Amino acid sequence: MHFKHTGRSAFTLIELMVVVIIIAALAAMVLPKVLPATDSAKTHIAAGDVANITVALKLYRLHNDRYPTSDEGLDALLKPSTSRTWKESYLERPAIDPWGRKYQYRSPGTHNAGGFDLWSMGVDGQDNTADDVTNWQP
Repeated sequence: MHFKHTGRSAFTLIELMVVVIIIAALAAMVLPKVLPATDSAKTHIAAGDVANITVALKLYRLHNDRYPTSDEGLDALLKPSTSRTWKESYLERPAIDPWGRKYQYRSPGTHNAGGFDLWSMGVDGQDNTADDVTNWQP
């Protein structure tokens, strides 16, 4: 059997290259707009985490009459409570910020003298910089 070839059945190399160039150009225009939004979203997630961990710390204090010490750290919230009224842990998972680092904790606090300091070092991973997410700054 012999089939007669009528019309085109595939794209040429030039056509494929034009499509790839168009996709690359679109990506070059869109990515710079999207990537900064990622850091902003992570900062908002960290602020929510700080608020949630703060609630867990206050619940721990309610049951134990004190906050965990700096030496105990936030890991104390992962252990089951010894309280008569509460037998579960205060956090379900380790306190890791959106950048993959542990949240920092100090008790008694230097910014919150009667309580505790809780913070993430933010995007840059450096302590005491403008991008830190803390429980002492609005």
